[in-house]
Amino acid sequence: MTEAARPGGPPGENRTGRPGSTAVVVGGGLAGVTTALALADAGVRVTLLEGRPRLGGLAFSFQRGTLTVDNGQHVYLRCCTAYRWFLDRIDAAALAPLQNRLDVPVLDAAGRPGRRLGRLRRDALPVPLHLGRSLATYPHLSLAERAKVGRAALALKALDLDDPALDERDFADWLTAHGQSARAVEALWDLVGVATLNAVAKDASLGLAAMVFKTGLLSDPGAADIGWAQVPLGELHDRLARKALDSAGVRTELRTRVTSLSAGEDGGWRVEVPGESLDADAVVLAVPQREAYDLLPPGALDRPERLLEIGTAPILNAHVVYDRKVLSRPFFAALGSPVQWVFDRTEASGLSEGQYLALSQSAAHHEIDEPVAVLRERYLPELERLLPGARGARVKDFFVTRERTATFAPTPGVGRLRPGARTKAPGLYLAGAWTATGWPATMESAVRSGVSAASAALAALGRPRDHLLVHEEAA
Repeated sequence: MTEAARPGGPPGENRTGRPGSTAVVVGGGLAGVTTALALADAGVRVTLLEGRPRLGGLAFSFQRGTLTVDNGQHVYLRCCTAYRWFLDRIDAAALAPLQNRLDVPVLDAAGRPGRRLGRLRRDALPVPLHLGRSLATYPHLSLAERAKVGRAALALKALDLDDPALDERDFADWLTAHGQSARAVEALWDLVGVATLNAVAKDASLGLAAMVFKTGLLSDPGAADIGWAQVPLGELHDRLARKALDSAGVRTELRTRVTSLSAGEDGGWRVEVPGESLDADAVVLAVPQREAYDLLPPGALDRPERLLEIGTAPILNAHVVYDRKVLSRPFFAALGSPVQWVFDRTEASGLSEGQYLALSQSAAHHEIDEPVAVLRERYLPELERLLPGARGARVKDFFVTRERTATFAPTPGVGRLRPGARTKAPGLYLAGAWTATGWPATMESAVRSGVSAASAALAALGRPRDHLLVHEEAA
């Protein structure tokens, strides 16, 4: 590092050469990058510190031979307005397009011939009629179950998301009380909930589950249309994010871990990294909750130990490279199988022959540490059951990526543990998907947290905030 005590440029000047405020953002995931961009766009001189050799946090890519691999499959929805803002800000929206209309193929491995494939898709009708035809013809539920699902959806829509009592109750109990069978939970509620919450209904807060379903499926007809990157995630969250940061005048330091944080003599903050010290008017900790706990100075939060009570949940991804094409769709979800969601990543990975499928396995507590050989024996036969084309195909490669702490655990009661962006220490802020955004641990939550932290910091610094497209009350 150079210019150690000069975040973003010479002391006392911002990137336009005028006297201005300085900030240090600790963490280069989506929350940190968002914070840094939002602060820099308001004229603050920003230094972004990231311990890894790349940006992107838990949504990144790596090389495996000639294959470019995402560590896990990440998607977003049309209702994810903050993440869409982020994509626009880094000039990447065209690389992660949305479906024209929600359409999820759902394949039942145990279904009767001719009824194995169902679809969850919307029509161009107002809520809740937009899902009416799809639900009425969904083959994985009986007629009575479909009717009860419709009534439960209307009851869910009537819940008040601001009611703190929802956070203390689990989603499964609520579903049972509203007539949902075990099959309905598996074939619909958990099909969506596990992928968005990273937890099954019995382990999920009713408050977070209601937020997901109300916002995604019951707010606007197009809210649940799915988008995903058509290029490696590293292209978006690392290369294009770094380009946007550079253009905004943010000084980005990789492979740089913060060792301590303390209040400065002039009322600002001093951030220590190996061999260097940085002074700043504002500091944003955009790191996982346990790392934030270690860096927080005494008195910054009333009960900092609550950060350690926020649990984590794993996600496992199995990656399979076949010698031929075995899947004709871009993705599908599965029932009656340990397989959850399968995505075709052939083109994005750069594979020139055959097909590369990525299996995304959320809430993978029971298999996150299982050997690759065991997972191979489990998932390859399942893919052959689900995909007839895989039965004669040769597997050229099979490997696994594991994120043991992929998300915070959305358990009942977690809402009271999640802090807002502001701390009790002036000039010190928190960001991360685990903070109080109102969303589960998604890319949307990460970006919203970054906007909230930047908004709070800019308000304290007397800087404009009208360029921020998302304002969070949690700040």
